[in-house]
Amino acid sequence: MDKRLILAINPGSTSTKFGLFREKELIFGKTLRHTADELKVFSRITDQFHFRKDLIVNELTNNGFDLASIAAVIGRGGLVKPIESGVYEVNERMIRDLEKGLMGQHASNLGGLIAYDIVSSLPGARAFIVDPVVVDELEPVARISGHPAIERISIFHALNQKAVARSYSESIGMRYEDLNLIVAHMGGGISVGAHRKGRVIDVNNALDGDGPFSPERSGGLPSGQLIDLCFSGKYTHRELKSMITGNGGIVAYLGTNSFIEVCEMSRKGDQKARLITEALAYQVSREIGAMAAVLEGRTDAIILTGGLAYQEEHVERIRKRTEFLAKVVVYPGEDEIKALAFNGLLALDGKIGIKEYS
Repeated sequence: MDKRLILAINPGSTSTKFGLFREKELIFGKTLRHTADELKVFSRITDQFHFRKDLIVNELTNNGFDLASIAAVIGRGGLVKPIESGVYEVNERMIRDLEKGLMGQHASNLGGLIAYDIVSSLPGARAFIVDPVVVDELEPVARISGHPAIERISIFHALNQKAVARSYSESIGMRYEDLNLIVAHMGGGISVGAHRKGRVIDVNNALDGDGPFSPERSGGLPSGQLIDLCFSGKYTHRELKSMITGNGGIVAYLGTNSFIEVCEMSRKGDQKARLITEALAYQVSREIGAMAAVLEGRTDAIILTGGLAYQEEHVERIRKRTEFLAKVVVYPGEDEIKALAFNGLLALDGKIGIKEYS
């Protein structure tokens, strides 16, 4: 029997990454960049899905691939309702929630929409999403914010956090479900999760105002001063939201969201850049310490991942502050396309269950 083809799709705000796999082997991958002019004609992100789907299909067919051989299309999970970790088959209920932006408009919403549309013309093919950003396994105590009008919610880099946690567990001959891990994903946003026996029981909301600041996000801000800023009359609602997500963090302090550039500035003697990079490592370390308390000090390893983990001086600053808690291991970058395809293959083989979105 011919090996199955699996198509994995990861839409970003200005790009669409996809990879075609034959079983576990990547046979074709591409990152399609989208200009502001191309996207400005769409009033909502989810209106882009036909445009992006057609680009993917054209790339595959122009490179000689037969879409009829595809067994599954796995899309990056979007802002659906909060769900447990796992592989979910895309159904009409999910499509409705993604189209209307149930939990908000985000590029990852396009993953399920594109997957569903592609398989609609492929007999026998199935559409899945895996570990969307709204994976919610929080303990009840972790939901308490300090005021009943506001509940802490789970929005984080679930796909990559779960993938590297499983990779590390496999590397030491253990099951993910038998370990206590702290995983810090450090990219455009930063999330630090407490993984207890296969469940993320606490994690900061990495999207809009919790935890460490990042290249583009403010993280947690002093609430009293933030309220004063909101009523100062200097900013619109949209401008304030942008200060928290998109134009906060490093870009607000230094005018660039490139952590590579900022680290180079620091190495060349820029004292402000050095202070900001040190503060970033400080805040990530502080969040790791908080998650160690969540795990009651029983932590098997601390995993650093995401694009920022490529910068050795940043990793060493965090290691210096946290290695007394547990061994620090590093999985730089993120291979979300591979993680999507691997989970889809496990689901097709019946090695992990396929969950229903309802």
